Amino acid sequence: MQDKMRAVHPGEILREDVLAPLGMSARQFALALGVPANRVSQILASERAVTADTALRLGRLLGSKPDFWLRLQARYDLKTQQGVAGAEIAREVKPLSRKVLISAGASVDV
Repeated sequence: MQDKMRAVHPGEILREDVLAPLGMSARQFALALGVPANRVSQILASERAVTADTALRLGRLLGSKPDFWLRLQARYDLKTQQGVAGAEIAREVKPLSRKVLISAGASVDV
């Protein structure tokens, strides 16, 4: 079953569920995070991704887990890319005939 819900950028969550209820401006929020105002403005406009650094800062400021913000960003990125290139990737990349189990605790050398 394919998920038909639209992709939601973390900036939209911050804008609607954090800044609006707090009555904070992007500039005030940037100062509280200790980052340049343009970083926050771009995230709020869904023009910039939430990085690990920003996620750590959001977690500290808001009392949330940093991985929450990174998972939101990853979900947005995957959903957006699926819409842009999903069909093309499905045509170009054929699944392996033999499945490989990768566990969450697996050690991966690169």
